[in-house]
Amino acid sequence: MALKSTIFKASLAIADIDHGYYADHTLTLARHPSETDERMMIRLAALALNAHRVQTECGGDATLAFGAGLSNPEDPDVAVRDFTGRIRLWIEVGQPEDKPLAKACGKADQVHVYCFHHAAEVWWRGIQGKLSRLQNLSVFRVPAIESQALAALAQRSMQLQATVQEGALTLGDGRTSIQIEPLRWK
Repeated sequence: MALKSTIFKASLAIADIDHGYYADHTLTLARHPSETDERMMIRLAALALNAHRVQTECGGDATLAFGAGLSNPEDPDVAVRDFTGRIRLWIEVGQPEDKPLAKACGKADQVHVYCFHHAAEVWWRGIQGKLSRLQNLSVFRVPAIESQALAALAQRSMQLQATVQEGALTLGDGRTSIQIEPLRWK
């Protein structure tokens, strides 16, 4: 019998000072049985960092949603789709292979990868040359200490505040606050 995903609910209030985007999002996160709290929270942080694109790039005529993620490798972890269904932003979390990333770059206007594991540097050294030709790909490194601290915020029901200022994300639940400064590798 297959294990089922665990459902998490999040109310996320985003104040993106860098882009003048202020909105409340009610989100459902399905955590695949093989997904860790750390990875799930990186997906949430990536969504918060890029939520402004609904307004800044699509004039409000877009959807921002989690994809099937680990359940379907053909689907992004997070996506911004405009009203025509075109994928404006495809977000992958972790250390994906080069071929699926190339495929995603062909389907989306922009692709972002947020890697976070302690072995991310080894992954990057091994794949960097293969990704150099992908012009619409950006790769960000979330420091391991910050990503591990995010895992502590994971609860089945979350009330979170996200502030984006000077490229950094501060994510908190009223008791604990984590600052994340993704490092751009590509």
